[in-house]
Amino acid sequence: MVNIPTKLISLIPALPLVGFLINSMIALAWARRRKPVYPEQGRRVSEIVPSIIGCALPIASFVLSAWAFFDLREMEEGASLSSGSLFTWLSTPLFSVDFAFLVDPLSAVMILVVTGVGSIIHVYSVGYMHKDEGFARYFSYLNLFLFFMLLLVMGDNLLVLFVGWEGVGLCSYLLIGFWFTDPEKATCGKKAFVVNRIGDFGFLIGLFLILFAFQSQGQSGEGIFSYSFLTANKEWLAPLATTITLCLFIGATGKSAQIPLYVWLPDAMAGPTPVSALIHAATMVTAGIYMVARLGFLFALAPFTLHVIACIGLATALMAALIGLTQFDIKKVLAYSTVSQLGTMFLALGVGAYSAAIFHLVTHAFFKACLFLSSGSVIHACHDQDIRNMGGLFKKMPVTGVTFLVATLAIAGIPPLAGFFSKDEILWNTLLYGSWPFYGVALFTAGITAFYMFRLFVYTFLGKTRHPHPDHIHESPRVMTIPLIILAGLAAVGGFLGVPEVLGGGNRFHHWLSGILPVSAGHEGNPALELGLMGLSTVWALVISLLSVGLYSRRLDWPAVLTRRIRFLYELVYQKFKVDEIYDALIVRPIRVISEKLFWKGFDEKLIDGFLVHGWTDTAAFSARLVSRVQTGLVGHYLLYFWVALVVLLVWAV
Repeated sequence: MVNIPTKLISLIPALPLVGFLINSMIALAWARRRKPVYPEQGRRVSEIVPSIIGCALPIASFVLSAWAFFDLREMEEGASLSSGSLFTWLSTPLFSVDFAFLVDPLSAVMILVVTGVGSIIHVYSVGYMHKDEGFARYFSYLNLFLFFMLLLVMGDNLLVLFVGWEGVGLCSYLLIGFWFTDPEKATCGKKAFVVNRIGDFGFLIGLFLILFAFQSQGQSGEGIFSYSFLTANKEWLAPLATTITLCLFIGATGKSAQIPLYVWLPDAMAGPTPVSALIHAATMVTAGIYMVARLGFLFALAPFTLHVIACIGLATALMAALIGLTQFDIKKVLAYSTVSQLGTMFLALGVGAYSAAIFHLVTHAFFKACLFLSSGSVIHACHDQDIRNMGGLFKKMPVTGVTFLVATLAIAGIPPLAGFFSKDEILWNTLLYGSWPFYGVALFTAGITAFYMFRLFVYTFLGKTRHPHPDHIHESPRVMTIPLIILAGLAAVGGFLGVPEVLGGGNRFHHWLSGILPVSAGHEGNPALELGLMGLSTVWALVISLLSVGLYSRRLDWPAVLTRRIRFLYELVYQKFKVDEIYDALIVRPIRVISEKLFWKGFDEKLIDGFLVHGWTDTAAFSARLVSRVQTGLVGHYLLYFWVALVVLLVWAV
């Protein structure tokens, strides 16, 4: 096999960037016409060009990523591929930073997920966004999103990662508010942008603290933010490790939607559904997981931070799963499911099971992308997102129904689908390196997930059709169903990447990352116990899934009797624990009042505009008017002024 030239590694992120530039120019050219973007006779041609550019370049990136991955497989453990320094990005007296890309086992996994699942979503978008006036603009944003995510995972130092980190935040704003003429959707985009900036502030403080830690001990020079330098000199960071990692984790709570900064993710459903799939499966929300795993050597120096991460992850997983039980918007249910699954990944990171977290990230990308794109197919057919107006869609949309079912089985943890292996590995590691209470809550949360996902499936696909126009419902075109089939296949077999040793597998995924990620130590596994717990989680998932199907198949309104008895609790969960309202009352409104009354009306209008700007001009104008009254043009008046001035001078001199 021919090895990939190292310079070609740079093309992996560069190709989507080229796609962004070309499609942006097309979108700008169309916008300048000031005419309907898609005249009927030219629609097909107009869509073909952005589609080919928008899809072909990410697919080419995937091919290069796969080439790099197979090259890496042939190399010895711990080896990596590097583009070398492309250019010196920053050069200061304190430090310098080169712009370079790195492909090691961890980033190889990430680029395969980003470009592979991302490319499938791009192809699906060709059908979903058909006839949309912003077709070319949409693909330019989508390509840009992929570019920044690849920058994030391929950068060989923290500053390049931070550029990608900020870039995906920008793209989420652009894509969530894609239909910006709708004020509600535009507001959701702004919400995502603002909430992420809060987390990014914590991340930035963490970077400054890393620089301070080295500078205070006389360490400076080239590559101070590179992973190789940080790993080799991690002992210099030990005194500040807890503070640094807590700050970095604040950034992760923003990007990966954890308590208290998760509130933007459910509202991200305002964007087109493929965007939701891209954000939830392949790009933005995985950034926090990747960052913590990448800096695992640093987080391992801060046990307190790891405990905080485990607690936050577990609490987020449970809370989001409970909210998912009561929602009726098909995309909102999936959004809270994402928040919950991300919480499960952070739980794994918190107990030190880094490879288990990345494994679940990969399988989650498969089945969550499949679920979102399947829901997009349903929305495309029904023009509705409320599952109470659906039902009986399995017969009308068999491909979508089957793929949604496969992904539902996977996320519910039914063996041997992908979610079973990754979730079970997290549960096992939670018990091994965490505690029984943590394990119990995680297992309970997994059951809730199975329950609300089958509730969603029954509501949408089984029973009688409740749609007002059932005859109009039909299966989506092939450009949408083929990506669904591929993702469903990955959701079905993806778990075999990491079959545990207790089941006769070699846990290849864990071994692949073992040279990069820290490995928890101190506890010996008990094969009998592991098998027993595996059986328990399987039975638990099956029972809960069947219970959900049985209850909702008989009567969709069966929870009504229950909710009448616990109406307050149900309403509290249905209204998402009123977290948005609490934030609005405690943070948004006070800041708005302070901004308007103090900074705008008081400081800006009265002090700056009123006194410092207009005050001086008013004073000058008044002085000019005063002096103008003296200039009368009469000689007698000027003689009088002269004598008065002379008298004043004489009096002053005496």
